[in-house]
Amino acid sequence: MTIRDATPTDIPDVLRLIRGLADYERVLHRFTATEADLHAMLFGAHPAAYAVLIDHEDTPAAGIALFYYKVFTFTGRRGIFLEDLFVESAHRGAGLGLALLRHLAARALTEQCLLVEWHVLNWNQPAIDFYEKIGATQVRDWQVRQLAGPALAALAQGASHHG
Repeated sequence: MTIRDATPTDIPDVLRLIRGLADYERVLHRFTATEADLHAMLFGAHPAAYAVLIDHEDTPAAGIALFYYKVFTFTGRRGIFLEDLFVESAHRGAGLGLALLRHLAARALTEQCLLVEWHVLNWNQPAIDFYEKIGATQVRDWQVRQLAGPALAALAQGASHHG
């Protein structure tokens, strides 16, 4: 297996893998990203995220880790936030997910990041078991919050949203 940084020519594979993750997570109906969106996100004037791909046997881009940096102001350090980790079903069980996480862990250490962090769906027990096996711990005392749609627009326009 080979892990490599995604390049602009990999955008179709990045899109395919992220779509595969959306399907696996049962949210394909919310998938609207285009190749142009991903190109701007990963390779535009101000990249917001980075992607590494893993090639396995004769299959290029059998898996992906898409991540960005977050800041920890109390320590003045950065961390890696793993937004997407996905390995195509035909290649699961071959250690590709572990290899991608190991790659990000090494990158975090090289770049003096505090940690690698991610979210996992409550129902995804195989992933939860895998993460616990490698030593990842659950963050307690914090809730994930989102502001979107009408509530986002209302706040931006100075109004409150009760819904």
